[in-house]
Parts: sequence; C-alpha cells; structure tokens
Amino acid sequence: MASALAKHLMTRARVGAPAPPLSAPHHHLVRRGVAAADASLIDEGSIKNPLSLPKAQLVRHFNSERLGSSHRFFSTQATTTATTPQAPPPPPPVEKTHFGGLSDEDRIFTNLYGLHDPFLKGAMKRGDWYRTKDLVLKGADWIVNEMKKSGLRGRGGAGFPSGLKWSFMPKVSDGRPSYLVVNADESEPGTCKDREIMRHDPHKLLEGCLIAGVGMRATAAYIYIRGEYVNERHNLEKARKEAYAAGLLGKNACGSGYNFDVHIHFGAGAYICGEETALLESLEGKQGKPRLKPPFPANAGLYGCPTTVTNVETVAVSPTILRRGPEWFASFGRKNNSGTKLFCVSGHVNKPCTVEEEMSIPLKELIERHCGGVRGGWDNLLAVIPGVLLFLSYRSTYAMMF
Repeated sequence: MASALAKHLMTRARVGAPAPPLSAPHHHLVRRGVAAADASLIDEGSIKNPLSLPKAQLVRHFNSERLGSSHRFFSTQATTTATTPQAPPPPPPVEKTHFGGLSDEDRIFTNLYGLHDPFLKGAMKRGDWYRTKDLVLKGADWIVNEMKKSGLRGRGGAGFPSGLKWSFMPKVSDGRPSYLVVNADESEPGTCKDREIMRHDPHKLLEGCLIAGVGMRATAAYIYIRGEYVNERHNLEKARKEAYAAGLLGKNACGSGYNFDVHIHFGAGAYICGEETALLESLEGKQGKPRLKPPFPANAGLYGCPTTVTNVETVAVSPTILRRGPEWFASFGRKNNSGTKLFCVSGHVNKPCTVEEEMSIPLKELIERHCGGVRGGWDNLLAVIPGVLLFLSYRSTYAMMF
C-alpha cells in the first residue's frame, strides 16, 4: 500500500496536482518527520528508502503551506498596524503675547500706598509671617531651588538670577559666619520703590531677610538704609522691634530652631555706597570706596566673611514666591524676564506713581494705564530714560524689565 501511495504522489507531483488528504497513520508520519528535521535539510539524492523521497516531498509541502500561512498572517497584521490611525501630537503651548494688566489678587505689595496698617497686626492680616516656620524648616537647598525655578532676577538693576546668586554661599562653614546684606541705599535718580516698601510694608522686608538668610545659611542680616530716608528708617526700626518681641526674629526665629538677627545701619548720603563693595566698606566703618575683585563678597565680604549683597525688593518678594509657588511667579512676563516688579514713573506724566506690574509690559501701556499718559500727549515727549536712553520709536514696543 505504501508503494502504491508513493507512486501516486510522485505522479501527481509531476503533473502539478495537489496532494490528496492523508489518512491518520500517514498524517502522523509526516508530522513526526517535521518534528525530526526541517524539509530544507533533506537531501533527496541521499535517500535510499523508496518511501523516503515522497516522504520528503510531503514534509516540504507541509512546511511550505505552514510558512505561507504564517507569512500571510504577519503581512495582514503589518498592513493593519500600518493603517491604524496614529494620535495627533499635542499642540504646542500658546505663546503669551500680551503683558500687563496685573490683577490685585496677584500683587505682592498690597499696602504699597500706605492705606492700611504697616506694622505687625496689619501685616499679619495681609498674610505676612504666615507659616514662616514651615518655610524655614524646609531648609536652605529647597529655598534656593524654588527661587531658581521662579526665575526671579535681582531687582536692583543688574538682573542676575537670584537663586543662582544665593547658591554661591558656602554650604559648609569653615568657622566664619555668613552674612546677608540688604542694599537699601537707593540713590539712583527717579528710583523710589524700596522707599515705599520700607515705609508701608516693612515686615515683608524683615520676613524676606529671614527666608533669604536661611537659604544662604547666614546668621545675620544687615540692612543698609540711605541716610535721607528718615521716615523709612523709623518704620523699619519699629517693625524690627515688633518682630523680636513676637519671637519672629532672634534666637529660635518663628519657633524653627534657627537663630537669625537683623541689624539696621544708616548711611550718610554717599552715592558711591550703592556699589556693593563700597557699601561693605561703609558698614565696616571705613570710607565708602569700592574694593578690587576678586575676592568676591561670597568668599570674603563683610568683615572678611562670606556675604551676599542683594536688593530690598528681591528679598521682600521671596516669602510670597515660596508660599504661592515658583510656577505662579514665573507665569508673569517672558522667559528670562518673568515675575512682577515695582516701577517708578516720574517726570512729565499726568500722575507720577510707583506701581507693581507684570514684567515685559510695554512702556507706553505702563504710562497710559497707570500714569494717565504724557503731559501734552505723546507728540510732546522728547526723551525717556528707563535705565538707558530710549529712542521714541520704541515707546510702544519696549518691554519693561529689571
């Protein structure tokens, strides 16, 4: 029977006819052959048994059918995958193009015009000293990292990133104390923003000194006030005494276990003492003359100790940034020019003022929105000095910055 089956299969193979279905014994034989060896490895010329040749053909036929069906399966699957619609990429974030119009809810200095109590009771109602202990306990590294995320730059004019500047202070003490020095020697013509902070919101500055001091691992802060700022000096001194009496400053400040003192020093009106190293010389009782650099104050500053000199506004905004989050602060203005700022507008405008606004607000909008425009109209304007001389053709597009 096997011989007849072999002849029949060979005949059908020559004429190209498909092989007939096998009975169970022969089907089992073919499957065992597939399990024993691949059909491509069978050499038909070397097979001696007369049944081996048709057996090999059967194995090859079976394997080709199996591979063909597998090929069709994968091809169909690949086609299905290729035609499956892909999810569209997310749209890019909408770029902010208009700046200005800061809402009252987003203002940091809520008593800028002295309409409310500037001292401790009123300051606490406005949110100052709220859970300051929790901010202190989060540690120096957390404070510095949050300030870096906020994008805050120095508000004294140079615009150096504040978090980066604070990070220059030594993380491990070599036996010398570290100091924070606040430059309140505001002497630039037309600049009067720090005066409003010290006069009407002194506790914001004092709380900011504690927060910045912890971030720098400083043991004390020195506030150097311009000699002509008499009322500001009195209000700041009164607020300082209140903070010490309430346990907010001094030993175990705010109950955090951190010891931090604040000292107030009065200048004598020398313009040069606005330069940081000349200010340090004056604090030490010497003539206010700039020092050679290096060494820089972060290495050898006040009394030869690590020191960071920073602006009043820069320090005063830090507690609010930490409470509301660096993302909130960075949402105002443009990249590398973010946050809010106090702008002082004086000269030939209808309503000179100091106002807190969003960074990058156009100069023209700032003057029209808060100062009532230029006296006699914009055609009557001859020059603007926003830190540098500005051509009038840029008045509508010039973005206010630090």
